[in-house]
Amino acid sequence: MSSKNAREEKKMMTGAEILVQSLVREGVEVVFAYPGGASMPIHQALSNEPSIRTILPRHEQGGGFAAEGYGRVTGKVGVCMSTSGPGATNLITAIADAFLDSIPMVAFTAQVGKPLIGSSAFQETDVFGMTAPIVKHSYLVTRAEDIPRIIHEAFYIARTGRPGPVVIDVPKNFQEMLLEPDFDRPMDLPGYNPEIRLPKEELEKALPIMLSAKRPAIYAGGGVVIADAAKELRELAERWQSPVATTLMGIGAMPENHPLSVRWLGMHGPVYANNTVNEADVVLAIGTRFDDRVTGAVSSFCPHARIIHIDCDAAELNKNKRVELAIRADAKEALIFLNTRLEAMGRAAEPYAVKNRPEWFSIIETWKKDYPLCYEKRPNQIAPQQVVEELYKQLGGQDAIICTGVGQHQMFAAQFYKFDKPRRFSTSGGLGSMGYGLPAAMGACMAHPELPVVNIDGDGSFLMNVQELGTIHIERMPVKCIILDNQHLGMVVQWEDLKYDSHRANTFLADPQKDYDPTHHTPDLIYPNFPVICEGFGVKCERVVEPEELAPAIKRMLEAKEAYVLDVMVPYDVHVLPMIPGGMGYRDVVLERIAGDGKGRRASDLGREIPSAL
Repeated sequence: MSSKNAREEKKMMTGAEILVQSLVREGVEVVFAYPGGASMPIHQALSNEPSIRTILPRHEQGGGFAAEGYGRVTGKVGVCMSTSGPGATNLITAIADAFLDSIPMVAFTAQVGKPLIGSSAFQETDVFGMTAPIVKHSYLVTRAEDIPRIIHEAFYIARTGRPGPVVIDVPKNFQEMLLEPDFDRPMDLPGYNPEIRLPKEELEKALPIMLSAKRPAIYAGGGVVIADAAKELRELAERWQSPVATTLMGIGAMPENHPLSVRWLGMHGPVYANNTVNEADVVLAIGTRFDDRVTGAVSSFCPHARIIHIDCDAAELNKNKRVELAIRADAKEALIFLNTRLEAMGRAAEPYAVKNRPEWFSIIETWKKDYPLCYEKRPNQIAPQQVVEELYKQLGGQDAIICTGVGQHQMFAAQFYKFDKPRRFSTSGGLGSMGYGLPAAMGACMAHPELPVVNIDGDGSFLMNVQELGTIHIERMPVKCIILDNQHLGMVVQWEDLKYDSHRANTFLADPQKDYDPTHHTPDLIYPNFPVICEGFGVKCERVVEPEELAPAIKRMLEAKEAYVLDVMVPYDVHVLPMIPGGMGYRDVVLERIAGDGKGRRASDLGREIPSAL
């Protein structure tokens, strides 16, 4: 009997084949994987599995961000894979990003053979130890027969409770080993129990506090999106007649065109969002962690409010902000309970709130009127905010996914694009990873090929993973990209203006030896030349310089059937405003920049003390 026939009779498989079949059993449809010497057996097995599409990124970080983008827009577990050593270390930024933003992801790293571990073998790194602080759990496979159980556990851990990344490090000799698989071994997780008992008694305590409110506010974070509780959040807002502010991660949890929405709060959130939450007398914080970019100085955040904090992670309760009532609960289940109780009290869901809380909502409407999100329009220049507005206008309210890198363009996208659904804004929040946008758009495109996917990026952030244009072209992904190209690292420039008298310290991306005028964008001096770079990858790109060129160019981009890049030249000296400087309170908001001296003016400096409801 041939060895092949003997293997078939005993149903023998290699460890790599068992790994791939375990992925099939978890429902995995796409894997972002870059091969190398230690992971070749897995790639051979993947190439023989028709139900999984394997995408070859051009850098492991790109593959990690793509898996993360897939997870953000679906809630499913994103999967990425690398070889050992530098391949594994290149995944670390994406793993940390997923950890801070609670994104379900399983990252496979190949490892040198088990006998070589600890010997400083070629391309050996202790990825298990390196990633320990930035994962929900790490596995180093020590027995090939454990592969099915470990993968089943990893996916369960990644997607349950507070989601997050899990790393599985697989030695090469186990990938090549022949054995009979056991796919039915039960999980062995005695220390992990993500199930949360609905704390009805604690939630009952929240109701009288809520009903005492004259100036209520809901502060909703990414946990609402993760729990798929957007519908329940809106219902609660309508029954309680409360305005809703989200965090950056919570964008879309409340439709931003709803009368009760005040958009999002934090460092660059609208004045009216920050004021609403900070001047409320009762705040329901749900699925959020009181991040410093939201609170500013914690001591001055919601100074007079009774705060109820609901989160699935007990570690977040009373961690950054002491509250009156801290409740560990699943966001969706807690909202359902509160809605049921309010309904029993005769509180109907009413979308129009002004008539029910006239004093509170009239104050909020005054803030909206007096301090709207706005920007300066200059002759012969394209304002970056104008680009986002035009994109939103041309998409015409159709369902679309917007991805971003990190920087000023990220904030402009959040400010001037209105989201009415969750999981339609994919951006790096907690880690603030430049280079996130383009590969995340790949992941979003693979998850939702039926939707327009647009990456709004900055020139600095775009360059960090520009190589993924090759993946996008080869895989025929119709991803659209808009580069807000100001030839500078714009957000760092803004801080240089505000703190260092506009002294430029390595924030200019073009050639400093050339007489470049960033207000006129002389074509020969623009660097890098994105149309030429894109041409090398086979991706269509056009540069937009004049304001009248903008709308037709966006129209051409959106109508294109293939990937398309717009390099839109914008001025470098535009600030993201409003801005609450780090460590300061919401009353210290900077509203305007003073031309010439680089200093920001706060509301009080301008003789525009923002009226208070307190």
